[in-house]
This record gives sequence, structure tokens and C-alpha cells, in this order.
Amino acid sequence: MPLQFTDAEINAKAVQLGVITQGESVPNRHRSKVVAALVEERRAADRQEKQPEPVCAKEIVVEPGGAVLIDGEPFPWLIARQPMEIGLNPEGISTVRLTLMAEAVQVLKPKPSKNESE
Repeated sequence: MPLQFTDAEINAKAVQLGVITQGESVPNRHRSKVVAALVEERRAADRQEKQPEPVCAKEIVVEPGGAVLIDGEPFPWLIARQPMEIGLNPEGISTVRLTLMAEAVQVLKPKPSKNESE
């Protein structure tokens, strides 16, 4: 479905970006750049909305040889042959700490929340 923006949205974004001042119209040469900024903003919002809420596993089974089942399904990633730390809590949530293998790791700095930026 193609994204559509009203002239008011485009003008407001252009003012926010400093392309024009309030009450001016967006010059044609800048219109595509402003629309691109609106598209990226909308896509970023869609990505945040589509992220599923993390859920707690109902059951984790560690089998001899290192196979791990999460809620009856095999864990889909390779687990390193490192010791696992297992914390059993019969009265609440138990924990399993293990080492995952990856070809690359990227750590993203979270965007400051609205409360932090004020």
C-alpha cells in the first residue's frame, strides 16, 4: 500500500526540518526530500509497533549432549560449549544462562526517552 501524505503534513515536516518557515509552501526541489523524511519516520514507527512483546518460556529442557528445547521446540541457534548457569526457583521463575555463538554482534544504543530529553 503506497504511503500518502497531505500538504499539511509535508509543510509541517518541512518547517520541522528547517526547509521553510511557518506559512511558506515547500519548493518543488525540496518536496521529495521532505517526503522521504516522512516515509522514514513512518517506517520507523511501524517497525517499533511490529516488534512482538517478549514472552517468558513455559519450559526449558536441557538434554544430555547440549540440546535445548524451549517450550518443546529445539532452540534454533548454535549454543557454545560453555558451562550453563541454571538457577532453579521452585516458587517462581527459574533462569538459564548460556552462551550463543554468532558471526557478528551489534549493540545499539537506545534512543533517549522523552522524559530523559526534557
